[in-house]
Amino acid sequence: MQTAELDRTFRALADPTRRAILARLTKGEATVATLTEQSELTQPAISKHLRVLEDAGLVSRHRDAQRRLCRLEAEPLREATRWLSDYREFWARSFEHLDALLAELNRAEAEDAR
Repeated sequence: MQTAELDRTFRALADPTRRAILARLTKGEATVATLTEQSELTQPAISKHLRVLEDAGLVSRHRDAQRRLCRLEAEPLREATRWLSDYREFWARSFEHLDALLAELNRAEAEDAR
C-alpha cells in the first residue's frame, strides 16, 4: 500500500465517529439519514465524516432509486492490516522471549529454594 493511502486510512480511522460509521456499515448499506438517526450528530456532520471515509476509499456511495446508499469498502482495511501484521509478529516474538525469560527465572528460583 502506498504511504499516502495508508495515511488516509489511518487518519480516517482515528475518529471514533468514523469507526462507528464503519461498524454500522458492516451490517449492510445505509443511507445518510439512517446513519444520522443512529448518531447524536447532525446530517451535515455525518456527511463530512462520510467524505473523509470516501477519500480514504473506505466508503462508497451509490444511488438506488431515490435513495443514496453508503457501502463499506474493506480493501483499505485489508491493506492496513497487512501493514500492521509486521508489528503483530514483532510483539508475538517479544512475548515469546519474555515467556522464555520468565520460565528461566522461575527455574532458577526453584533451584535456589532447594
